[in-house]
Amino acid sequence: MSEAAEAAPTRADCVADSAGGLTFHISDWPRPEPGSYDDWNGALVLRLRGAGPPAADDEVRLPLGPTADGRLQAALPGTVALPEGRWDVFVAYGDQEPERLAPGLRDLRSLVDRRPGPSTSPLSVRIPYATKHDNLSLRTWRRVPHAEAGEIRLEDGAMAVSGRLYRVESPGDWLAGAVVEARCRRDKTLVRTAPVTADGAGFSFTLPYARLAENWGGGADLWNLWLRPADGTAAPVRLARILDDVADKKEIFTYPVRTVDAPHGTATVRPYYTVDNDLSVKVADPD
Repeated sequence: MSEAAEAAPTRADCVADSAGGLTFHISDWPRPEPGSYDDWNGALVLRLRGAGPPAADDEVRLPLGPTADGRLQAALPGTVALPEGRWDVFVAYGDQEPERLAPGLRDLRSLVDRRPGPSTSPLSVRIPYATKHDNLSLRTWRRVPHAEAGEIRLEDGAMAVSGRLYRVESPGDWLAGAVVEARCRRDKTLVRTAPVTADGAGFSFTLPYARLAENWGGGADLWNLWLRPADGTAAPVRLARILDDVADKKEIFTYPVRTVDAPHGTATVRPYYTVDNDLSVKVADPD
């Protein structure tokens, strides 16, 4: 070969636990020599993408230590608070410039159908994923309360949604008399509501599509879905789906388009997940 082959990127394996923690393993990076552990200063570095001016919570350094099988390991407990966003993952030694890590094996089985236990502390969710450039990153959420969207059924002219409320002291009391709010992004004064049926921490509602198309005038109207308690003492909660192993649902969880007759004409309607995995509805012109 006329040119030296480019060095293979350093890869990190990830193992997720049901409490929101992650363990990273690196096998192809220099490790400390026996007897030199006191001087070892390797770290896994997490940097919040697009955070703007540097801030104290925009970078997290996790100590890397050797394991019995010869790899390096770093742990990110679920109790460590990470702001919501996308975190790029690096490896570094001492004051050297951190090196971007590539994704290795990702064991995310514990995240599938995750059901957090009762608590009022913030819910931490971290999903490792491969970027389009084959780099390792984390998508993180930190929410309290959290309204997890579950099954979405498309009925005659409506969508029926079930879900579960987390991180409130008495979810049944919180949900008693609650409604779902659809808020139009184009016009903040346009809000449509539908009653919520509660069963403990579980909830369900049916949202008629025609209600969302009443003021549609062509183009695209996007409606964000929220849960609002009846007493007004608690803030509304955005509906989202984050308790699984899929970091970006927008292009993966897709739902069929339905048509409705609106005052302006025929409109198409479909639910979808945003880039933040929040649940919304799109009303638009037919293709």
